[in-house]
Amino acid sequence: MTPVKAHEGLALEASDMDPRHIPFAQRNLPRYTSYPTAPHFASAVTGATYAGWLADSAGAGAPLSMYLHVPFCHDICWYCGCNTKAARRRKPVSDYVSMLRAEIGLVAALTGKSPVRRMHWGGGTPNILTPDDFDAIVGSVREGFDISGLVEHAIEVDPRRLTSAQAAAFARQGVTRVSLGVQDFNAHVQAAIGRIQPATAVANAISVLREHGVQGLSFDLMYGLPLQTVEDACTSARIAIEMSPDRLSVFGYAHVPWFKARQRLIDADTLPGLLERSAQAEAVAQVLRSAGYVEIGLDHYARADDPLARAASNGALRRNFQGYVDDDCAGLIGIGASAISSLPHGYAQNSPEIGQWARMVVMGDLPVARGYALTEEDRVRRAIIERILCDFEVDLAPYGGARAFEGDLQELEGATGVDLVRVTGDLVTIPHHARRLTRVVASAFDAFHQQSPARHSRAV
Repeated sequence: MTPVKAHEGLALEASDMDPRHIPFAQRNLPRYTSYPTAPHFASAVTGATYAGWLADSAGAGAPLSMYLHVPFCHDICWYCGCNTKAARRRKPVSDYVSMLRAEIGLVAALTGKSPVRRMHWGGGTPNILTPDDFDAIVGSVREGFDISGLVEHAIEVDPRRLTSAQAAAFARQGVTRVSLGVQDFNAHVQAAIGRIQPATAVANAISVLREHGVQGLSFDLMYGLPLQTVEDACTSARIAIEMSPDRLSVFGYAHVPWFKARQRLIDADTLPGLLERSAQAEAVAQVLRSAGYVEIGLDHYARADDPLARAASNGALRRNFQGYVDDDCAGLIGIGASAISSLPHGYAQNSPEIGQWARMVVMGDLPVARGYALTEEDRVRRAIIERILCDFEVDLAPYGGARAFEGDLQELEGATGVDLVRVTGDLVTIPHHARRLTRVVASAFDAFHQQSPARHSRAV
């Protein structure tokens, strides 16, 4: 392996990947924020289906999580794979706010005053909303649900656009955590992804949040970006550490221009290769670990006393559409265009097309476009895949033992031969040096993946 420049005393390598693992790293695989994954959702699940699921959940009385999607940005970053669009005028956003509140009412009519323990806002750019918008939406949630026991209220923010009035609204409505989209602090990488964001803009946003008493702080960083080097990735991690976030997510850029046309603005020839991406991920991990952050799952980091780190240490870590979470709620209610709900019965996804979503809400219909009803086998496989992604091991004994998964384990024979995974009786374990390839192991238990025409990002 070729040495690269050491960073603050760390002996970094161009790649720490076992050469025998390279063919596995080149596979295109789902990220498994659900099982089955979204490409397998179908129109057989309708608003009526979802209504029945909601009524059942209300009868059970179990606490819920809620996700609110805001599909607008002031400007569109080229790397973005989210369901969002540019909004240069106020009216599309204000119209969306009205429909979002109406959808909350439709769902609440079916669930009664169900308890909501966690709320998360994503996008897009949720802080494209005005403080009055934010207050009004939370007011609608409070009217339809019981949020008196809310334990987490998190929102994603573009630090370049955060205002003092918005931070005040977050504090007023009990926001406990703000996730700042950072990605990379190097100017040449920012120019290559269409997101110019000086470190001072992030620092100013943090200062505004602190002034209003919002303490919980998360950063999103990325590796594998155009023109990005190992040293660039380390520089971004070091600057992030100086700003003292509680948590960081470090995602590999997924270049999927066939899925998101905006990514065609990125010159594919400037993207790091497989070994360089692997080296960037490991270098950032070393920098963060040396600063005391605990590595959680594939791509999350947190301070040792953070609830996410505690969940990882005691086997309570979960994985959903927000990534790794310490959320133990029975269901997740998705509100807004393209939002996905996850209930014990299955998944229901709203129409991603804002116009269609709004028309359905106006008609008084739950705006579901597609989904998936889980079978018992699906629930078993979902549990196995979640434990693999969260714990890097799974005991198959509670699910029927290794004998019940002979075909799946045969899929792993090539991986066991190169020490990518170890199978001992009913126990499937991923050794530490192969953890970045955990999705390879998870895919062996995915009954849909082998027959799926869906295109996914690379395993690393």
